[in-house]
Amino acid sequence: MAFNLFDLTGKTAVVTGGGGVLGGAVAVHLGTAGVKVAVLGRTGATLSKTREAVEAGGGEALALEADVLDEKQLTSAREDVLSAWGRIDILLNAAGGNLPGATLSTDGSFWDLSMDDFDAVVALNLQGTVLPTRIFGEAMAAEGRGCIINVSSMTVPRAVTRVAGYSAGKAAAENFTRWLAVETARKYGGGIRVNAIAPGFFLTEQNRRLLIREDGSHTERAGTIIRNTPMGRLGEPEEILSTVHWLCSDASGFVTGVVVPVDGGFSAFSGV
Repeated sequence: MAFNLFDLTGKTAVVTGGGGVLGGAVAVHLGTAGVKVAVLGRTGATLSKTREAVEAGGGEALALEADVLDEKQLTSAREDVLSAWGRIDILLNAAGGNLPGATLSTDGSFWDLSMDDFDAVVALNLQGTVLPTRIFGEAMAAEGRGCIINVSSMTVPRAVTRVAGYSAGKAAAENFTRWLAVETARKYGGGIRVNAIAPGFFLTEQNRRLLIREDGSHTERAGTIIRNTPMGRLGEPEEILSTVHWLCSDASGFVTGVVVPVDGGFSAFSGV
């Protein structure tokens, strides 16, 4: 049989934020590609829906309740995965989010920012990437192989108004991606690769109130985003899947330390 660089059959993956829109879509896709998928998050009901969707597509899945900021819970989840499947090949850090106090209101200012919420959002997006990487990545290091994919944001290369805490947290997570890519490449060669995707604007439950009015129409902010996205629309969750698949596969075997935009051209457009 011809060697297929994109074949993921038999691999195992952990997807944090696996109950979310983007994390859930990735988990289901990996399951259909022959990957055993552990979806991890804080809400059992949403995790169960993702697990059931993976299984409905013929895949094998675990639903693991754990907080990405709780080392004990993450360690327990890692042992559950290793007990079930004996290895961890892929980690997708899709957990993240925002809080109202770290987002400026339309008529507010920087001086109104809640530092408690700002700190909490930075912790969720930075430590919520670093800590799962330490816990699950340790299993990869023991085998000298693995693929880690973090999730950055268009708020890193472009100044996006209002989302101060989220922007800072994602910028730090992107820096961590590059730092860890160098660290693992120097220690493990090409065995452990670390990359990130930077989604453009996709409609999720976390940003719905910023982008969609109660009547279903686009908010002014959504209109501004669409005008500054050359493809002229918001992204669909399924449109990140091929990029994630490529980064997980041997087809990207010489790729580490990069952040791949999946943004409809938003990061390339000057707005003029």
